[in-house]
Amino acid sequence: MKKKTIEDLNVQGKKVLLRVDFNVPMQDGVITDDNRIRQALPTIEYLLEENARLILFSHLGRVKTADDLLSNSLAPVANRLSELIHKPVQFINKTRGPELEAAVEALKPGSLLMFENTRFEDLDGNKESKNNPELGSYWASLGDVFVNDAFGTAHRAHASNVGIASHLDSAAGFLMEKELRYIGDAVDNPDRPFIAILGGAKVSDKIGVIENLIKKADKILIGGGMAYTFMKALGYPIGLSICEYDKLILAKELIEKGNGKIVLPVDVIVSTEFKADSPHHVASYKDINDNEMGMDVGPKTIELFKKELRGAKTVVWNGPLGVFEFENFSHGTRSICEILAHLDGA
Repeated sequence: MKKKTIEDLNVQGKKVLLRVDFNVPMQDGVITDDNRIRQALPTIEYLLEENARLILFSHLGRVKTADDLLSNSLAPVANRLSELIHKPVQFINKTRGPELEAAVEALKPGSLLMFENTRFEDLDGNKESKNNPELGSYWASLGDVFVNDAFGTAHRAHASNVGIASHLDSAAGFLMEKELRYIGDAVDNPDRPFIAILGGAKVSDKIGVIENLIKKADKILIGGGMAYTFMKALGYPIGLSICEYDKLILAKELIEKGNGKIVLPVDVIVSTEFKADSPHHVASYKDINDNEMGMDVGPKTIELFKKELRGAKTVVWNGPLGVFEFENFSHGTRSICEILAHLDGA
């Protein structure tokens, strides 16, 4: 799986646009886990050593209303990055405009800045997440080359990745290269049994992945928000659970194509509110009430997934199995971590 990487680019003195995935968990403006920042450090440090003029940007959370702006600013992330690399990180609290443009032009080789959350552009017609051509072109105009090191969002056609890449010479960062190499080897030449675990919110994000895995994996275990679209497609009640109603037919087709390969939750943790401390209980997949929403997989599902994983030699996992940002609903995701950590020979 040969991909163009930053080592194939001449970045000396050039303005390098670096898309990172700094979508870190935050609590009251404080980063609770900086792992995603640390994973990008090899790429950042390499580009600085090569005297690039580095412009970093990322999304953070979901921005639907003006109230989301303050809680989803990347300012704390810029501060943490500065601490980790022991260099100043200039933060521009804009996503476009004269202030940002002037700061980019004033950047010296071997220095860096970060601009504000790309999702702030979604307040005005979902320009970022809908890959608005004007926005992608504008961001591309700020740089000379583009490096994408945001593996977690690379599958999405957003202005901050696809939009920019369509205008500039582009390459993968070291984190992206590593992930592509690992997943390429695992999927193309797996030791068997080969089990895939898919979580996260949206079926639409992973349609191509599921269709590909149906051909290659021995089993596909599905949890997280996307499971409710499949459950609804089979006619089960899902209450207020997240669901892509325009993908129900597709979900049913994928189940049929899977011919027994797709394994869905048999019980879930439900609550009537999307809150960290909301009351919750276990419900069968057939017994979710109209006023309840699924927040995590239940204990029987964890045992089912553990049984399916027994003896697996290759496991590919993408996406959490519940609202893992909330401690009360992180048990399913953590349990899978523990199961995988003890899989002999996998």
